Amino acid sequence: MQNVYDVLRERGFIEQVSDEDKVREILSKPITCYIGFDPTADSFHVGSLVPIMALIQIQRHGHRVIALLGGGTAMVGDPTDRTEMRQLVSREEIDSFARDLKSQLERFIDFSEGKALMLNNADWLYPLNYIEFLRDIGRHFSVNRMLAAETYRQRLETGLNFIEFNYMLLQSYDYLFLYRNYGCTLQMGGNDQWGNILAGADLIRRVEGGEAEALTFPLLTTADGTKMGKTEKGAVWLDAGRTSPYDYYQYWINTDDRDVEHFLSLFTLLPMDEVRRLSAKGGADLRVAKEVLAFEATRINHGEEEAEKARTASRALFSGEGVGDDSAVPTYEIERKRFEEGIPAFILFSETGIVKTRGAARRLITQGGAYVSGRRLESFDERITLDDLKDGFILLRAGKKKYLRVRPSGKGSSSSG
Repeated sequence: MQNVYDVLRERGFIEQVSDEDKVREILSKPITCYIGFDPTADSFHVGSLVPIMALIQIQRHGHRVIALLGGGTAMVGDPTDRTEMRQLVSREEIDSFARDLKSQLERFIDFSEGKALMLNNADWLYPLNYIEFLRDIGRHFSVNRMLAAETYRQRLETGLNFIEFNYMLLQSYDYLFLYRNYGCTLQMGGNDQWGNILAGADLIRRVEGGEAEALTFPLLTTADGTKMGKTEKGAVWLDAGRTSPYDYYQYWINTDDRDVEHFLSLFTLLPMDEVRRLSAKGGADLRVAKEVLAFEATRINHGEEEAEKARTASRALFSGEGVGDDSAVPTYEIERKRFEEGIPAFILFSETGIVKTRGAARRLITQGGAYVSGRRLESFDERITLDDLKDGFILLRAGKKKYLRVRPSGKGSSSSG
């Protein structure tokens, strides 16, 4: 079997590595490695997919992976890539977030029969005695070296809180704990974690005389320069309750042409020969590659059935054949009696969120880019009524790519029969 290091390198996962030859060597036989995830929200977003997909690739090549939930480190807050201190949240909220993230990770990683481990650093960080920790661990850290790290150097300009200054020590201790108790010899993470990961490897060398390595992934932006997973609607979440499978599918199928090959490499499990074959298509044929990307990414996150529904609905909408599977298209409910009175189009489009503001809705309609149940709107204040219903809902379209159905809910007025 191909060394997973070469797989990760070929697919674009690797940004920095402590010792390339050494890492390739240790990955030539089964090892234990880990990635940490601080539970700062109740769902991962698309920006978290690179480390998750890396864990999938590594596990597929016979290695034991540890997904470490940072129930302890989240109490402190990672200062990385922040201009100000993170808002501290309660232990109860962090524990709740951790449970949510655990259930999401189980969709990607096989934790059966010890093939992978899900751990929470709260289990060993909460019981620490502060004085002992400072004597045993803190003495190995040079303040001068810590301040030279990119993470802390950036924050010094805006103010670095002492509690955040401890984050590097705690993350390093995680690596030491996993090295001692699970034989973990490789920590991975986003490239913004490079300094923290190296500090952990150095701590293992100083305390245990052991060898441990570091590997980081690139921090992705799309070809147009936007942060990965960010849209005008906000973050694209892995939780179906936050981002529907249909909207998730749409995020991927609307990938910039320049990103298609890169995203197929990172976010699907297709062989690289297939990735290159699909990406070689140009013009209209590139739509095929985008559909494969959208389907595979949605299937990995939401399962085969939801991916099929999203693909069916997307094909039907963009071909003009109708909606297809009702359950796949995002739905917004509005009281039926409001449609009996009629809702001005620009208010309907902004209220449902298909456009951000009433002003944007006015401009869209005036420019001829708004449709209701297949017909183009002519006036921004045209009233949308129950006459616009088709198959039980009103289909809104903004531009070429945004669709939303609106379903009247509740009973109408007595005069309506």
